[in-house]
Amino acid sequence: MPHQDSDQLTLLGRPSPLPSHPDEAVLETFANPHPDVDYVVRLTAPEFTTLCPITGQPDFAVIIVDYVPRARLVESKSYKLFLGSFRNHGTFHEACTVAILKRLQQAMDPKYLRVVGLWYARGGIPIDVVVETGQLPPGCHPLPLEKTSYRGGRE
Repeated sequence: MPHQDSDQLTLLGRPSPLPSHPDEAVLETFANPHPDVDYVVRLTAPEFTTLCPITGQPDFAVIIVDYVPRARLVESKSYKLFLGSFRNHGTFHEACTVAILKRLQQAMDPKYLRVVGLWYARGGIPIDVVVETGQLPPGCHPLPLEKTSYRGGRE
C-alpha cells in the first residue's frame, strides 16, 4: 500500500541527477506516521565529501544526524542527493556542518535536531563539529557517538 505522501515525492523511485550546489538541492519530507510518539531518527553518511574553499582539495567526514520528528520526516534519497551536492562545493568544516543543520531544520521543523561532522584530519588535525537545536523530549535517547565505527575499522 503506497504511503499517503508518496504522490508528493518527486525524487524517490526516479532517476535523479546530483544537484550541482547545495542551494539547488531539494530536501523532501513526508508525514510522520507516529506523531503521538517521540522517537529518535539517526541518519549516518560515512562517506561525505566536500572541498576545501582555499586549496580545492577534498575533505572527508562522517555526518551523523539525530532528530526527533514533529510532523515531518526527511526522505532519505533527497537527503542523500543534498549531501552529494557538497561534493564539488568549497566550504569550511564548521560552516558545512551548520549549513546541513539549517537546511534540515527548515525542511522538517523537528522537536530536536543534532548534526555531527566528524571530519578526517587535515594538516594532522581532525575537526569535529557538533551543532544542535531544540529540546530532546523526555524518554528519547540518541545513540551515543562512541557507538559510531564509521571512521574505518570494524567493531
